[in-house]
Amino acid sequence: MAGKAEVEGAGFDTVKLLVAVGLLVAGVIGFYWFSDGSTLFRVLGLLAISGVAVGIVFTTAKGRALAGFLQDSRTEVRKMVWPTRVETLQTSLVVLAVTILVAIMLWLIDMLLGWSIREFIR
Repeated sequence: MAGKAEVEGAGFDTVKLLVAVGLLVAGVIGFYWFSDGSTLFRVLGLLAISGVAVGIVFTTAKGRALAGFLQDSRTEVRKMVWPTRVETLQTSLVVLAVTILVAIMLWLIDMLLGWSIREFIR
């Protein structure tokens, strides 16, 4: 019995997703159709239609799962300990120095290999 309800719900979710995509397509077409109108009103209309489409998507099972994931992500980001400005600067300088050292080393190896091949060809 529950399997049949899930299948019907999945079908209805597909219809909701198709309606949301249709709204977005209609909004974009309307945006360009009324190109002689005010850009402000066109953008506001497109934003309103996009908001309705997103609202419809969040009523589906996948939309609710996405909303839960975004909420969990936000919670995890709040738990993070971000580096201080000094730590960020020091790390960036170390990365820059190592990059320069590796570039110089690769340049020297390239010069050595180029010289050795030139000598070998002669």
